[in-house]
Amino acid sequence: MSIDVVIPTHGGWELTERCLRHLAAQTVPHAVIVVDNGSTDGTPRRVSAVAPHAVVIELGANLGFPVACNRGAAAGTGEVIVLLNNDVEARPDFLDQLVRPLQQDEHVGSVAALLVQPGELTIDSIGLTVDRTLAGFPRLRRRPVSEAASVTPVLAGPMGGGGAYRRTAWEQVGGLDEGVRFYGEDVDLALRLRAAGWKAGAAPEAVGVHLGSATAQHRSGWQRHEGGFSRGYFLRRYRVLRSSAAHRALVTEAVVVVGDAILSRDANALRGRIAGWRAARGVGPSPRPPGEAIDETISLWESLRLRRVVYAG
Repeated sequence: MSIDVVIPTHGGWELTERCLRHLAAQTVPHAVIVVDNGSTDGTPRRVSAVAPHAVVIELGANLGFPVACNRGAAAGTGEVIVLLNNDVEARPDFLDQLVRPLQQDEHVGSVAALLVQPGELTIDSIGLTVDRTLAGFPRLRRRPVSEAASVTPVLAGPMGGGGAYRRTAWEQVGGLDEGVRFYGEDVDLALRLRAAGWKAGAAPEAVGVHLGSATAQHRSGWQRHEGGFSRGYFLRRYRVLRSSAAHRALVTEAVVVVGDAILSRDANALRGRIAGWRAARGVGPSPRPPGEAIDETISLWESLRLRRVVYAG
């Protein structure tokens, strides 16, 4: 299958260079599309020296992860769209292994890669899992790599930083929702693909080392606001507060917002949720995902624990 690898960037040239060099060693042909969100370190002009055949799209400003990925996907023609963070170092057979579930089953619309933490002993994620309030979490984070093939928790779809999408499936649902700038857009895409009837697969043999969020300050006020924005936006789009999960969602969000305010001594998480809720006003509802895409075994307390794990990296 023909493959387009889309890499959104915003600074961090050293990471991008390493990512491109690892892609150059892949065992299968592919196209590389770098979409630059207004880097000031010369990323666009530097790409050609490392990846002469790469397509570079300059957005001129930081328009957000969904916009960058959508523009990159639209610029390609490959049967498979691979989204890859610039801080992921892919093993030589990464792409080969990643597309195999798509080749083996025409009903699979997306595939999650195995992203591991430096040292390659611990899982960073192998796709996403979703609780009944439609909150998404990295699957198997902090678990040993030996557990990467586990069928639990339920796989909803790939993480946006390391996953493959069948182009026909991507185009059917319209790609990523540009109503948010960062966070939660991969969960939403996974759920819309499942609602459209596509299956999600995992490729534990497709291994990439995730060096971490090295281009952004961990748990900064900006991050917490943007994370809250996406949560408020998708709570409204999916009509979660009108569902049977409404009470749990309200309790969970209250605990998270209060806890964040105590720890950070600001109201960024709350302000973000309010802004996201308002931004979703007038936007059509998203289709409810099928039950098999949701892990009903994730309890309220487990979901709060998973949130702590995400915050802790």
